[in-house]
Amino acid sequence: MQKLAPLSLSNKSMKTTLLPVIAISAVFSLSACQQTPDYDYLSGETMGTSYHISYQLPADADEAAIQASIDKRLQQINDSMSTYQADSTISKFNQLGKDIPITIDADFAHVLDVSRIVYQQSGGAFDPTVMPLVETWGFGSTMTVERLQSPPTALEIAQAKALVDFESIVQKEQSIYKTKDGVELDFSAVAKGYGVDVIADVLRDDYQIRNYMVEIGGEIATSGVNNQQQPWQIAIDAPIEDSTVSERETISAIRQPISTANQMHLATSGNYRNSVVFDGERYSHTIDPTTGTPIAGGAPSVTVAAESVALADAWATALTAMPYQQALDVAQKQNLAAMFVVLADTDNDSDKKTIKGADNIGKWQVVQTPEMQALRADKPL
Repeated sequence: MQKLAPLSLSNKSMKTTLLPVIAISAVFSLSACQQTPDYDYLSGETMGTSYHISYQLPADADEAAIQASIDKRLQQINDSMSTYQADSTISKFNQLGKDIPITIDADFAHVLDVSRIVYQQSGGAFDPTVMPLVETWGFGSTMTVERLQSPPTALEIAQAKALVDFESIVQKEQSIYKTKDGVELDFSAVAKGYGVDVIADVLRDDYQIRNYMVEIGGEIATSGVNNQQQPWQIAIDAPIEDSTVSERETISAIRQPISTANQMHLATSGNYRNSVVFDGERYSHTIDPTTGTPIAGGAPSVTVAAESVALADAWATALTAMPYQQALDVAQKQNLAAMFVVLADTDNDSDKKTIKGADNIGKWQVVQTPEMQALRADKPL
């Protein structure tokens, strides 16, 4: 999260629109997206990044109307949850004192519900009230090298950590309030995923479009087939430090499974593109809200498939905010479809080899949970 997003944060940059996203989402390369006459391509700006959509254009469809519908829904989400808009619902809530309720919309309520589920199941590794720690470490909207030159003291960390308190957020029907002054919400680590879900809903429900690929900042939803009449395939980058979107290496791929739903919802999070080196030490933008410090020993890249992109987004962030072995244990315990990309020659190598489906690829090892293995096995040859 640019402002290190709420949840356990990773840094997904959201400049001017939605929440600062802390979850540094590893970029997906999109495969088989070449356009043909009956497929169309749309793009636009949102949440401090951009969205990209490839879809089969319905007969007599109004492309301008489709894009207008998408942009309208995305603006509604920003009006609700953007910490960069002073008049958004979330910004107003963050400025309120304790015990003062504010009415929330359905989008806000849904993202709050997803956040609470992952917060509880991850043991607090995903926490949308982590903003005070993000700012304390200088990883907010403007990252400060000065802070890294003089890291926060134990007292400063403790003071910020005292305001990381998701339990103080109380929901009563269509309103919420906080029971502690200074607590703030930031949905950066889940908002992009939810935005992808919303665009997919518009395509499917409003325009009866069944074949599409939607992407916002690396979070992806696919349905049906691409313009080659094949299931969509998403490439996963190797977590190479300082790599760029134009200069990257693909290490694996996930093809949309053949199933009744014929859909896929993916999110990838990692720290390798958004980290800072100072005095020979690399600082991750991902803050572990349970310790109050930047994560150390986490997997460089984590990809999660779930029933929605919002849920996948939140879980990918949560798993990135934990030490690798802990993240793998949690993913297995929660039956998550997760893929970890880690160095193959680490001290934990013996642990990784106990997982079926762990493949060495050069200096990297790709480790999958049984659920991810099953998802990837359900594909045409």
